[in-house]
Amino acid sequence: MLEIITSASYWVLVVLWLVILWLYIDSLRVSRSVDKTIAALLLILAIDAFRTLFESAYFGLYFNSLFGFLPIGVFETLSHPSLMVVPKLLNIIAGLLVLFLLIRHWIPREIQQRQAWIDGLRQEKRIAEHQREAAEVESRKLQSVLDAIPDAILTTDTQRRIVSINRGMRRVFGYSIDELAGKKTSVIYASEEDYELQGRLRFNLSAEEKAAPYEVEYKHKDGRLFPGETMGVVLHDAAGEVSGYIGVIRDITERKDTENKLRLAASVFTHAREGIAITDARACIIDVNDTLCEMSGYERDELLGSNPRILHSGLQKSEFFHGMWESLINRKHWTGEILNRGKDGEVMTNLVTISAVCDDDDVVQHYVGLFTDITRIKEDQYQLEYAAHYDALTSLPNRVLLADRLVQAMTHSQRRKNSVAVAYLDLDEFKAVNDKYGHSAGDRLLVDVSKRVLSVLREGDTLTRIGGDEFVVVLADIEKMSDCEKLLLRILHVVSEPILLEEYTLKVSASIGVTVYPQDLVEAEQLIRHADQAMYTAKQQGKNTIHIFNTVENDAALDYRQFIQDVRLALERQELVLYYQPKVNLESGEVIGFEALIRWQHPERGLLTPDLFIPRIDNHEISVDIGDWVITTALEQIRRWQALGLDIAVSVNVSPRQLQAEDFVAKISGWLSGYPSITPNLLELEILESSAMSDINEVSKVMYDCLQIGVCSALDDFGTGYSSLEYLKLFPAGFLKIDKSFIRDMTEDTDDKTIVSAVIGLAASFHCTAIAEGVETSQQRRQLLAMGCKFGQGFGIARPMPAERVPGWLKEWKSTPHWAD
Repeated sequence: MLEIITSASYWVLVVLWLVILWLYIDSLRVSRSVDKTIAALLLILAIDAFRTLFESAYFGLYFNSLFGFLPIGVFETLSHPSLMVVPKLLNIIAGLLVLFLLIRHWIPREIQQRQAWIDGLRQEKRIAEHQREAAEVESRKLQSVLDAIPDAILTTDTQRRIVSINRGMRRVFGYSIDELAGKKTSVIYASEEDYELQGRLRFNLSAEEKAAPYEVEYKHKDGRLFPGETMGVVLHDAAGEVSGYIGVIRDITERKDTENKLRLAASVFTHAREGIAITDARACIIDVNDTLCEMSGYERDELLGSNPRILHSGLQKSEFFHGMWESLINRKHWTGEILNRGKDGEVMTNLVTISAVCDDDDVVQHYVGLFTDITRIKEDQYQLEYAAHYDALTSLPNRVLLADRLVQAMTHSQRRKNSVAVAYLDLDEFKAVNDKYGHSAGDRLLVDVSKRVLSVLREGDTLTRIGGDEFVVVLADIEKMSDCEKLLLRILHVVSEPILLEEYTLKVSASIGVTVYPQDLVEAEQLIRHADQAMYTAKQQGKNTIHIFNTVENDAALDYRQFIQDVRLALERQELVLYYQPKVNLESGEVIGFEALIRWQHPERGLLTPDLFIPRIDNHEISVDIGDWVITTALEQIRRWQALGLDIAVSVNVSPRQLQAEDFVAKISGWLSGYPSITPNLLELEILESSAMSDINEVSKVMYDCLQIGVCSALDDFGTGYSSLEYLKLFPAGFLKIDKSFIRDMTEDTDDKTIVSAVIGLAASFHCTAIAEGVETSQQRRQLLAMGCKFGQGFGIARPMPAERVPGWLKEWKSTPHWAD
């Protein structure tokens, strides 16, 4: 057994030697040096080998086979018992040396290896931490970059759930990351349908595809919708698989607004009905719209590159354009009218507005001109100005232009130290021509007369028509009054010559009133009024004559103006009152109505009857105001009597001027509508026969129109004017009032009695009711009844009375005999 162990140990020792030797050789090969540990192991093995040899010699083992070559004496010496301690010591030394090496080298090396491994792990951790921190820094840098981008940026996973957003996302949409993280992007779309549609269109991209920018309508956190331009990018992982998406969204509201404004501007530029031209700073045309091409007749290519002077007509002076450029340079804009000429040579009037377009440094870059064709407007304006200053029938200057011409003549007269004569001309018997031959003949007569007068006037003189058959002549530069008189006599002569109008011959004359400046040192308007006053005097003197204005007439005119002013104040101060005189049935005593008679409660002169002031205002416009007041006051009184249970008809006198007002019937209708309780037949109109004769056709029409609304009329003072059966036939009068001048003496004067009888007969023949005025005695009453006149009024019945006395008078009238025989 010992032999087997010894043999095994031997072979183990051999193997160890071989291994150690291989390590020794390998160390030399690799590092050209021998590790200290390997050297120590070789030493230990050598000691152990020596010990083994010693022991083998001691026991005499294997000498024959392995060590026979040594002398026997050596082995015997080595195997001496006293020397057996040596192997043991060597063994102990080898063991100690192995322990020392293990403690000294192998164990520390294991610890060092473990420490190195731990240090390696720590180093890797530090590297990983450093890499993580670097990644976080890079991430923060990237996030800072993303946050610096004003557009909204978000990343999503493959399910379109939001992973991260930038600050622009919060600005554009109003959401924070906490509000969006994990939510689907449907929250930012305008509708679920849009979200689904974009999913089908945009989020099925392969790795090779790139998304082109597209526009989508998005929804802000506050609910408002806005347009967004979006660009999507597909994200891939390391394996190349789609891991999500990144989207960049830009709010393009302002851009859209700008685009819309640009489109609108382009549309305005293209479709504007004003011509538009844009030039550079040197006034070279760089663009025009179609309207300017149509307006000018030039093609666009003909205008581009040219100067706007291509349109100038040459009719305006260079000073005009100097002023235009001065305004453009100093104020950067100019507006005015320019006479341009089109390609066809026609002159057109353009209203032009030019504006300078400057940069931030106030340096002109462009000029923009707007051209409006106002040629037609200017033509119409000329027509309107012509109509405003010239008479449409005769083409003579009218009243407006007369004032200007007269002022100029007066100014010129002051410089030249001469005179100006103003002649007011009115045709005599012109109304008769109109009535007999019609207004067309009258118009032709006026045209012919104006031509005749113009033929005798001098170059500097002015003939104007101021209305109807009235003309005013301004004779300038009068050196001697005799020269003026000669001209006026020639005017009278040419006017009075017969005028042949087709199948008939007309003959008129003229009445002329004249005043001379500066002898009559007044304003232009006053000169015309003075000439007008002188003309009326000429008519009163027998017509077809000339009358020169004088101070006496002027005093009378001043007195008349003052009188008119007093009447106007009386109306304003309510000094005018109405008295009422009854009209009765002369047989039965029945009261059929009252006539309203005006009175003036003058503050100084007391109560004035109408004959003291009405005739003086008949031809003045204030007579219309007085007449309107009479009618409205009478209607108000009828209403008040109705409130007392009295249904009383009232007749009112109508002035000629009031009757001829165009709105007379309309006013009566309007007043009656304001009193629904008053039936129209309670109001009667009394028209003087003389005023009715002034314009038969017009008065007849007014009377018929009044009858249509239920208001009847009466012809007042019948028999004192130019009574005619034809006139009576034309007028739809319900009553004929026989003038009191015939009634007063009819019991003694057979002529008056005959006239009264004839009037009563005419009334019956024309189905009118005759009413006698001025009935004062029982004898007059009986005679009127005998002649067939049943109605009358006068002092014999009752004097005119204030309205408040009428109810008492009616009671008294019914309770006492009507007439004392």
